[in-house]
Amino acid sequence: MSIAEHEEDGDALERLLDHIRITRGFDLTGYKRATLRRRIGKRMADIGVDSYGQYIDQLEVSAGEFDALFNTVMINVSSFYRDPNVWRYVAEHVIPEILRRRGGGEPIRIWSAGCSTGEEPYTVAMLLAEQLGERGFADRVKVFATDVDEEALATARQGVYAAAGLEALPAELRDNYFEHADGRCSVSKPIRRSVIFGRNDLVRDAPISRLDLVTCRNTLMYFNGDTQRSIMTRLHLALAPEGFLVLGKSELLLTLGECFAPESLSLRVFRKRPGVRLRGGGPASLSRAPAGRGPEILPAALMDAFRVSPVAQLVLDASGGVAFCNRPMGELFGIGERELGTPIQDLELSYRPVELRSLIEQAAAVEGPIRSERVSWTGRDGAEHEVEVEVVALRGGLEQMGTSIAFIDVTRFARITSELERSKRELESAYEELQSTVEELETTNEELQSTNEELETTNEELQSTNEELETMNEELQSSNEELETMNEELRVRTEELNRVNLLVETMLSSLGMAVAVVDRELRVTVWNDLAKDTWGLDLHDVRDRRFLGLDIGLPVERLREPLLACVSGASGAVERVLEARDRRGVDVLCRVRCTPLSDGHGAVAGAIVIMEPSPS
Repeated sequence: MSIAEHEEDGDALERLLDHIRITRGFDLTGYKRATLRRRIGKRMADIGVDSYGQYIDQLEVSAGEFDALFNTVMINVSSFYRDPNVWRYVAEHVIPEILRRRGGGEPIRIWSAGCSTGEEPYTVAMLLAEQLGERGFADRVKVFATDVDEEALATARQGVYAAAGLEALPAELRDNYFEHADGRCSVSKPIRRSVIFGRNDLVRDAPISRLDLVTCRNTLMYFNGDTQRSIMTRLHLALAPEGFLVLGKSELLLTLGECFAPESLSLRVFRKRPGVRLRGGGPASLSRAPAGRGPEILPAALMDAFRVSPVAQLVLDASGGVAFCNRPMGELFGIGERELGTPIQDLELSYRPVELRSLIEQAAAVEGPIRSERVSWTGRDGAEHEVEVEVVALRGGLEQMGTSIAFIDVTRFARITSELERSKRELESAYEELQSTVEELETTNEELQSTNEELETTNEELQSTNEELETMNEELQSSNEELETMNEELRVRTEELNRVNLLVETMLSSLGMAVAVVDRELRVTVWNDLAKDTWGLDLHDVRDRRFLGLDIGLPVERLREPLLACVSGASGAVERVLEARDRRGVDVLCRVRCTPLSDGHGAVAGAIVIMEPSPS
């Protein structure tokens, strides 16, 4: 296809999408164009339409065509416990964390967005029921399940599924939460009552709020990048602080990544970051708390930040005893939990590598930090370190609450400073070479930046391709299920045909007379065992051969006229008595009766020839 033809095809597709949005109120413009072309093209091929313009005409004249198109575009592929590793992680990590944060009987709210025929929200409900018990589950849990496909929602509300669809579920969930009858399985009433199904368009409708968990699996991959960002913004607003988001295995947070922290990136489980707000529906940003409000970071989080700080630090209480120390203090000076409560003057640290007691007294007398000169120190790792000490008095109002002492490792800075001094001394002789190196580095940096942008573009293209492949895989899965259904129907019909054939063979063998059935061309199609015993030829010898050409001891040429009359419908049954010789060489008189064979629709399909020999 040329560029002009491609653009013309794109314009025609956009006109079709505008027509659907205006006349039906369903907006498909946020979906990926490659997916829409493939799915709409499939529907057009099914009804024999060649262009988008003709298909618009078809939508206007056919009342049911939009429903057929909608069912083609909306691929409803879902199953219980799909991707078992994801559900095991949700059961073992996500749900216990939600229950811990929602202690004391607080309600738990879950949203399954793009729920299709309901397998996913029912799975979440069963996992919660396992951990809460029947009473706690009924009192506290609400699972909201939404989709844009009303037919899929109607199926989901019934909660009735084929037994084969439950094979992936753990045995205890199948036994505890399903009622089995006639090869069908119904979700138990307590689970059905907790799941509320409704229509919701993720692109246009307002999201559900105050949610502890949102599952939106293999739904975003049908939308383009802008629409995905819009939907992710809505899901971010819907979640409660530190709520969880579960995406499909082909979906990544390429946008709004700063709003969600990965809990398990391989399983696509994320947590809403605390203290992150969305300004104007745009990209997420960290913002300060409004005036008059305290910080949102918990004391435990502050202690964690203190412990993992790369700067060796300890805090003294008002009496000069060690109150806190972090991990780098142990690595650099061997100060750990056993020294907690020990007066600072009892530790070697009080005078080595610097005299701390005088610095502490100075800090207590002034506002702001007191910093020592740089000193050398051999750490517990045997390496030489350059250290600066900063002492700050901690005050609560006018009263001193304690003292913070930080040992800042400036080894790298000192090394760089030394190298810088040496470089300055060599600057005059190396200036031209350095200038050339700087220019080469700038060129290399620009090339690397260009390469990085190309890699980002390639990554987005690969992600889009992966989502399209996943979409095609689900389409193939849907087609495969249809083929399996057709194959099962064919197997049933084949078994019925075999039973009918067996019945016919049994009836022909039970008549006590030689019987042959010929088609309209007088070719043999049926030849029973008594005919074989009488004339010496079996079915394999005579099948598809002309009856009038058989050499069986019966003057078949004398039957030409009655047989032709039967297959042409010119007469009814015709009877002849012929002299014949059976396979044993015995002369017999054979009573032959030719009867027309109907095809069940009033037409003649052939003739039945009944041969009854008797001794002459």
